[in-house]
Amino acid sequence: MEQQQNHTFSADTGKLLKLMIHSLYSNKEIFLRELVSNAADAADKLRFKALSDDSLFENDSVLRVRLSFDKEAKTITISDNGIGMTRDEVIEHLGTIAKSGTSDFFEQLSGDQAKDTQLIGQFGVGFYSSFIVADKVVVNTRKAGAAADTGTSWSSTGESDYSVVSMSKEERGTEIILHLRDDETEFLNDYKLRTVVAKYSDHISIPVEMYVEAIAEIENKDGENTPAVPAKWESITKASALWSCAKSDLKDEDYQTFYKHIANDFENPLTWSHNKVEGEQEYTSLLYIPKRAPFDLWNREKAHGLKLYVQRVFIMDDAEQFMPTYLRFVKGILDSNDLPLNVSREILQDNRITAKLRSACTKRVLSMLTKFAKKNAEEYNVFWEQFGQVLKEGPAEDMGNKDKIAKLFRFSSTHTDAIEQTVSLDAYIERMQEEQKHIYYITADSFNAAKNSPHLELLRKKGIEVLLLSDRVDEWLLSHLPEYADKKFTSVTQGDLDLGKLDSEDDKKEQEKQETEFASFIERVKEVLGDKVKEVRITHRLTATPSCIVADSDDMSTQMAKLMAQMGQPVPESKPIFELNPEHVMVIKLADMADEELFKQWSELLFEQAILSEKGSLDDPSEFVNRINKLLLGG
Repeated sequence: MEQQQNHTFSADTGKLLKLMIHSLYSNKEIFLRELVSNAADAADKLRFKALSDDSLFENDSVLRVRLSFDKEAKTITISDNGIGMTRDEVIEHLGTIAKSGTSDFFEQLSGDQAKDTQLIGQFGVGFYSSFIVADKVVVNTRKAGAAADTGTSWSSTGESDYSVVSMSKEERGTEIILHLRDDETEFLNDYKLRTVVAKYSDHISIPVEMYVEAIAEIENKDGENTPAVPAKWESITKASALWSCAKSDLKDEDYQTFYKHIANDFENPLTWSHNKVEGEQEYTSLLYIPKRAPFDLWNREKAHGLKLYVQRVFIMDDAEQFMPTYLRFVKGILDSNDLPLNVSREILQDNRITAKLRSACTKRVLSMLTKFAKKNAEEYNVFWEQFGQVLKEGPAEDMGNKDKIAKLFRFSSTHTDAIEQTVSLDAYIERMQEEQKHIYYITADSFNAAKNSPHLELLRKKGIEVLLLSDRVDEWLLSHLPEYADKKFTSVTQGDLDLGKLDSEDDKKEQEKQETEFASFIERVKEVLGDKVKEVRITHRLTATPSCIVADSDDMSTQMAKLMAQMGQPVPESKPIFELNPEHVMVIKLADMADEELFKQWSELLFEQAILSEKGSLDDPSEFVNRINKLLLGG
């Protein structure tokens, strides 16, 4: 017999084992959910592989998961007759966490047990959950289609190492034997195991069976004996694909339990949509919106997508072809009657049916979210807090649905002046003034910078609502969403602030008068600033601030330039427009200033203040400080 080989767990695996046992102990029964789920997946994978090679069934095509326990040995055994594993696969899958985003996962752990438990649930503990209740785990497995003597036995106490040895295994598939800790004997009970399986795994498509002991013949007084019942394996689950059931036959708890099964989540979903479509396309979809964003939402390498079935035969996990990237948080299944059973990811890529299914699923999710937002405004705000920035990727990726996506957006605005993003575009439009033609917005590095920007002064005075945008993605979003409901998005920091009929005739006459009166002053300032600016002009957007800078309507905005620089992209060179408030005392005094050197210093100072207010930094801060000091000392 081959000598046993010992291996050491990878650092991440060992760390996760310790963390998981500590964090998940209060929810320890999930080990059974995870192991039954893995076993059912193994059976599904064999069924798919056998479509092209039915010899893999080895004359046994009835797939099942079996569960048994031994009180004396204090063991629970979960077995399946699914795809099984080779020796190399055992080492790869059981000896290390082969997941992208593992380092991100550990970085986000906070030490708060409730939060960490949620993160671990999102990460997907799978097989390792065995060690929550077991102090030793043995895995015996053989790959379907391989010789009986190519089996592998893996064992570990969940400490720092594990052992692997070859074995002979007549039945294909995998058998997991849990040697329970002394304080976990509650699971050595038929009723307990049945209850846990019913709670978590009732609607998986592979039947779960438990062994029923034989019952001897019973002698009755009337002479008619009750016949003996032989020992047998008995199915303890419905083993019906939940999505194939009629909605009227399902309770909320059924949907919630199934979600936890497919999403590796501890929490219930926020909402879901279950639909069966017949006609040109025949398919069933069951789509869920999680309550909380996964820790690796921004990891582009992370696989995402729906579980794909064809005629109830499992085909693949993470079929990303049926859901756009901006909806990558959606969980669920898609069961198509139109796709071929031998479909591959490559075939899905350029398939006409795939495109139609993707379009239908996308519209279904957008419709589900729209209805949810209308019915549950407060809960929708929680969803937006978790997934809003991802949804903002939508208009760039999916122009055909951009209006449906934009309807779901929420922003901060001067209507509430609150950092919480609760204002919809429809609500903004409802509050627009009678002659207002545009949706006004401002972008900034932070909410407070947007809220307190001098560019809002006139608009606040006139009671015109402005969206306060401070997410990094906002500038990029609006470059792909120029209008909504025939209302153009207009930046208050770019170009002329043309309020159209929102300005009275008296206002316009006063503006023209000021431009004439200050014309020579404006020329003097232009001469001082030279090629630092594109233009100097009188402003009509300020009421309390002496000056500001704006970008020309044809130039890139300040925020977009910052975003491109942060991404390492080349930024086109542009110069700001410098605007001065003719009603501010500093500007009035500056206009009357005869000393040319003082005029130069004060003009430069007002310009630098405006840059600092808009950009948050200066190219030469020391020059700015020296200028202030000089003026404080009297010039």
